[in-house]
Amino acid sequence: MNVGGTSRLMVWLTEALNNSEFESTLICGRVPSGEEDMSEFARQRGIEPLALREMSREIAWTDLIALWKLYRFFRQYQPDIVETHTAKAGAVGRAAALLYRWMTPRIMFGRPRHCRVVHFYHGHVFHSYYGKMKTATFILIEKMLARATDRIIVPSQQQLEEITDRFGVGRREQFRVVPYGLDLDEFVGTLEDRRGLRSRLAIAADETVVGIVGRLAPIKNHDMFLRVARNVQELQVPGVRFVIFGVGGGRPILEERAHAMDLHNVVFAGFTEDAREIYSALDVVALTSRNEGMPLTLIEGMANGKAVVSTSVGGVVDLLGRVERREMSGTAQYEVRERGLGVAADDDAAFTAALLRLLTDDDLRRSLEIRGRAHVLQVHEKEQLTETIRRLYRELCT
Repeated sequence: MNVGGTSRLMVWLTEALNNSEFESTLICGRVPSGEEDMSEFARQRGIEPLALREMSREIAWTDLIALWKLYRFFRQYQPDIVETHTAKAGAVGRAAALLYRWMTPRIMFGRPRHCRVVHFYHGHVFHSYYGKMKTATFILIEKMLARATDRIIVPSQQQLEEITDRFGVGRREQFRVVPYGLDLDEFVGTLEDRRGLRSRLAIAADETVVGIVGRLAPIKNHDMFLRVARNVQELQVPGVRFVIFGVGGGRPILEERAHAMDLHNVVFAGFTEDAREIYSALDVVALTSRNEGMPLTLIEGMANGKAVVSTSVGGVVDLLGRVERREMSGTAQYEVRERGLGVAADDDAAFTAALLRLLTDDDLRRSLEIRGRAHVLQVHEKEQLTETIRRLYRELCT
């Protein structure tokens, strides 16, 4: 239950699956050191997560204890459906569900326990996270687990094609594309929210703020965000601030690098609980990740009517829409998409050029803001997500 979009989605799904028709329990692992816990977010919605201290993000021998505890819980709870999220918890949860299905005397008569297994991919770890051997091991494990999974949920068509076609995990008929749904009203701020946060961060009302929101982890590539800030500073573009919202173990290293670069235009804002303040304070939402599923921070920013510039990775491609044209700035090339500007991963020059285009072309920026907000209001409402999952689970249980 570390801070992030996945935790919020799990809470919303658990909430939607607790009524006269469904009963649902949320099980989570231990929050890593240096990250904030979102368990209180669940409690505010009447959900008390069951935390397994033996389960953490990294692989450890205690995973065996977590596996056994999950199996014992399934024996007691007798679930019709086991729903898993994220790479590590998804592996342990599906392995425990497999034990629950088959460790029964009824197997002597070819009758395993009736339990469906559904796994959600919020992105994947099949590239840019680990070395070749570790990545190959994870892909092999996911291929094996996919055989014991009834349905696999992905947030975008791009993710489906990557996971099945590029990495060979699962069969097409197992997959369902279900776009993320959010309580979009939670992210729409006011002028008062904008002034309040900017005042606390010592940012003037007339400054343009480019923000990145997310966990401070290597896969998010905040180093690239710092390099782009340096490029803008060296070009002496006036009145632009770069703000980093998020927590994680990588913050001290990033702060050291910002200091070494002598960056005067970067602010580390840490964790801000009220998302409305964050997005109302921003003018442009940036994302520099090397690998993504469907980044909620971009959806949240677009719901607030903010222009987006992002690396074109994973589900970002579907979120920003088709390429309308490709433009050059010197030797740098970036994409003008339907709902935002896209660049190749780790291409600092292209990201800088795309950002400067947003900062100087008011007509383009306004057009992207309008189209982005209209899209997320049409496609990414929370009720669309929860009702789709409810329908799927009814089908699985018939």
